[in-house]
Amino acid sequence: MKILVTGAAGFIGFHVAKRLLEKGHDVVGLDNINDYYDVSLKYARLLELGVAKSLAEKYNELAASKKSPQGFKFIRMNLEDRDALPKLFETEKFDVVCSLAAQAGVRYSLENPETYINSNIIGFFNVLECCRHHKIKHLVYASSSSVYGLNKKIPFDTSDNVDRPVSLYAATKKSNELMAHTYSHLYGFPTTGLRFFTVYGPWGRPDMAMFLFTDAILKGNPIKVFNHGKMERDFTYVDDIVVGIVRIIENNIGERIANKELYKLYNIGNNQSVNLMDFIKALEQSLGVTAQKEMFPMQPGDVTATWANVDDLIKDYDYRPNTSIQEGVQKFVDWFKKYYKSEGGVE
Repeated sequence: MKILVTGAAGFIGFHVAKRLLEKGHDVVGLDNINDYYDVSLKYARLLELGVAKSLAEKYNELAASKKSPQGFKFIRMNLEDRDALPKLFETEKFDVVCSLAAQAGVRYSLENPETYINSNIIGFFNVLECCRHHKIKHLVYASSSSVYGLNKKIPFDTSDNVDRPVSLYAATKKSNELMAHTYSHLYGFPTTGLRFFTVYGPWGRPDMAMFLFTDAILKGNPIKVFNHGKMERDFTYVDDIVVGIVRIIENNIGERIANKELYKLYNIGNNQSVNLMDFIKALEQSLGVTAQKEMFPMQPGDVTATWANVDDLIKDYDYRPNTSIQEGVQKFVDWFKKYYKSEGGVE
């Protein structure tokens, strides 16, 4: 299939594009390379996909037409661009769209709300419009466990009420689900939303706990532990996430269409919750260092616990995450040391 992956220079988008290429699909990656975090990491991911930095830095005709040795084509573009995005769809004639591009981060949304409206609402609307007008067979898109907000019931289930978000990021993701439902209902094309839980692993985002903790511990700095460590997360290794996404993309959805199940929504996580202090202990064991811990109260926009009920994904796609926290943390640490040794250390 010919597949568009938006957010292809991002953490999950990079891994999904890489796996799809390995499986023989024709992949076009789109990303705007924003500076929410260190862009050199985004360029390094693209380099892994065979895209030269000179092509990634600026969208031009050469970048638009040249494929990497791996068969990957990269386009630098904002999803908010209502002129360029439809032209891309018209030119490339995609079969499936995997929309993973978004302004990420709960805490960043407290200070930069407009960024989330532009990227996560307007950008996603443009993707939906392009899917509608260019007869896309299936839209798979990223939602988030953040939509559960103040929900107290554990584990989280997609049937739970999600009308109490505690961050604008969460509110935009819930909006994406509502928009996708409307488009599936009105225009008759299948959409599948995936509520990601705490994804970690090699090439991860520098603003997430795994990265921040590892960096601080290796530098001999204290780590910030919020809610005095009384937190739980459904930590999910990125390879397990990717297996699920690719399985959904590759699945023939003819039966869904026949049954008029055009709109679907799933949790995608590790199907268990891990105490934050146990997570830190696994990291300490992998690094061979005991972390200095500074305890802080709960941060605005955060929640105490997340835990995904993935029964529907198991039933429909035989999704079975099997990477233990110890194994996943060790793989991240190995990548981190190797990457930053070659990069000359974290600034």
